[in-house]
Amino acid sequence: MKDKSIKTLKTIGLGFTEPLIRIFSGEEPAKNGKLFFKQALLPLLSIFLFIAFWYAGATALYNSEAESRIEKVRADQGEAAALAMQKCIESGDVSCQPNTLPSPAQVYTAFKALWQDHLSISEKKADFKARVADTNSEREAQGLAPITYTGRPSFLDQIGTSLKTVAAGFLLAVFIAVPIGIVIGLSASLRTSFNWLIQIFKPVSPVVWLLLVFMIVKTVITDPGIDKSFIISSISVGLCAMWATLINTSMGVSSVDKDYINVAKVLKLSIGQNIFKIVLPASLPLIFTGLRITVSVAWMVLIAIELLAQSPGLGSFVWEEFQNGANDSNAKIIVAMFVIGIIGFLLDRIMLSVQNMMSFNKGIA
Repeated sequence: MKDKSIKTLKTIGLGFTEPLIRIFSGEEPAKNGKLFFKQALLPLLSIFLFIAFWYAGATALYNSEAESRIEKVRADQGEAAALAMQKCIESGDVSCQPNTLPSPAQVYTAFKALWQDHLSISEKKADFKARVADTNSEREAQGLAPITYTGRPSFLDQIGTSLKTVAAGFLLAVFIAVPIGIVIGLSASLRTSFNWLIQIFKPVSPVVWLLLVFMIVKTVITDPGIDKSFIISSISVGLCAMWATLINTSMGVSSVDKDYINVAKVLKLSIGQNIFKIVLPASLPLIFTGLRITVSVAWMVLIAIELLAQSPGLGSFVWEEFQNGANDSNAKIIVAMFVIGIIGFLLDRIMLSVQNMMSFNKGIA
């Protein structure tokens, strides 16, 4: 049971806890204690060092900006105005605080403010839903669309929107890239014929894909009730991110051991049986490597695409806070940065776990 638990922790990327488990179980405490120090305590120490460096840098930038502001007031308005500005800054008045890199404490405060804002908006949504419940029942009986809440989305709502968009884009990338990769991988002639197309479109910027998709979608979809921004964003994400899966699938299929192919010929397997019983199982390691890259690229380009498409999500949140310029806007942007990074890491771990469950290649990367 203990070995099974350790194997599960390795699968989800928490293998650093293995030495701790063995320490408490009494197995080689000295050896595993050193291993735990290297794999768990040193990363924790690096986190503390990062926070300390961040705090020192933020303090230095704050002091530099404060001094610069005081000197500017002194040069423009005189010594009395400079002293008033200094007192205002020291008092903590938000109207005169330097707007620079926020400290860890400010970022944590911004996180709590975003959480409270989410709770407040959730309460408003619940109240609105209760108030229009009878009206919506009548509209449903008449075959009309229900009245929905159209207020400002919270930070968590925007995270959910971004996750839905990246999921739709990733699925689109898989449905396009994997079949095409299999077909190209099975034929050397097709690989040679279409390689130029892949190499040209692979490095195209997300901005260009977004504009291309926008031109097509606005012409094809004319129904005003359809959320065009979500469709444009998800398709753009899929087109930007699919190339790693396409290339890796093609490479995986083309590199299948020839002995497997010969066995399929001897057994007179059909094309479908050959693909699903021979080619795909042997190609899974490379295919999943491509999928991990695809989900990472999809999450990275999503922020820029949401910003440009003006669709609700983390990209839109970051841009609005940057444009807002409030005293806590920088701290909220840092919160969004950490959230984006953590979600990207979790998406990669999820893909790795799926790969380890479905593939014979059990290596942890």
